[in-house]
Amino acid sequence: MFVGPLDESIIMRARKAGLLDLKIHQLRDWTQDRHKTVDDRPFGGGPGMLMKPEPLFAAVENLRREGTKVILLTPSGRKFSQAIARELAGQKDLLFVTGHYEGFDERVRENLADDELSIGDYVLTNGALPAMVIIDAVARLLPGVLGDDESSRDESFSQGLLEYPQYTRPAEFRGMKVPEVLLSGNHAEIEKWRCEQARLRTNAVRPDLLK
Repeated sequence: MFVGPLDESIIMRARKAGLLDLKIHQLRDWTQDRHKTVDDRPFGGGPGMLMKPEPLFAAVENLRREGTKVILLTPSGRKFSQAIARELAGQKDLLFVTGHYEGFDERVRENLADDELSIGDYVLTNGALPAMVIIDAVARLLPGVLGDDESSRDESFSQGLLEYPQYTRPAEFRGMKVPEVLLSGNHAEIEKWRCEQARLRTNAVRPDLLK
């Protein structure tokens, strides 16, 4: 699933430039049986399958280096945010463990994980998509990845607010005009307008962010 999204656009350029060292590992490489089994039925019964501890412990112990932060992708983790993305961007080495089926054997959570993250209050087929979302959000905050490090400063959530409305040419399109203040050249007034609009948009769409 990772082939494609992580080989395109900004992520691809960051990898080629050496700004992001990204490796994808196959958990089955750390299995010991001929079927390369990574899951089994839960003790006590119930639907679905659980990720087995043996290959997960072997993989993490083999891949973890000094300073590595091991993160489980699971619906029960803390909800991912821009603040967490900035937190992770400051880490030296991240190891994302993507869940599948009904999740992980609890011993993995208790003994291997440094953190657990979820990208929202819903359930996906596995943790691959959440991992890609987090990788994308974190990678673009690394120095040099966006070309202009100022690019991420005024984006949605960066200042605790949604981003203000943006416009480009033409100044009038089908009778819809760009706000005059943006054409005025008065940078102080433009900044004031943007701050007001960001707060108004946030209050209308995501009032929880203002709390």
